[in-house]
Amino acid sequence: MKRIIFILILSFVFLHFYEGTLFAENENKIIAYYFLTASRCKSCHKIEQYTEQALKEYFSEELESGKLILKVVNVDKKENSHFNKDYQLYTKAVVLSLIKNEKEKKYKNLNKVWEYLGSQQKFSDYIRQETQAFLDELTKEN
Repeated sequence: MKRIIFILILSFVFLHFYEGTLFAENENKIIAYYFLTASRCKSCHKIEQYTEQALKEYFSEELESGKLILKVVNVDKKENSHFNKDYQLYTKAVVLSLIKNEKEKKYKNLNKVWEYLGSQQKFSDYIRQETQAFLDELTKEN
């Protein structure tokens, strides 16, 4: 009897995990990338911090639901080096990517993050406006 209960519980956990993974992969979403390298300065850390704070402040529901995903990616790692070419990166960057049916439909390098680094409010407003525009487009796409 214990064995049957164990198998049922294990099956339930597996199916629940598999179902969540399956649906998450097929969801349309926005990925907010922060691309970094192994060599980082104070400004690089600040860009990552400000980006994460802005997304959490303005888009906590979207982050929680998986509609918006923040990924911090080190492009010095061999498996991530393709991003340099994919997004024409030349320095640390924040890039928004619109994913529909597991394919990227559009992306934008938010290169003004460097310009607004001196004002966290301007930086956050910029991240909020650009991210909202992508989320609005995602909603239209659905």
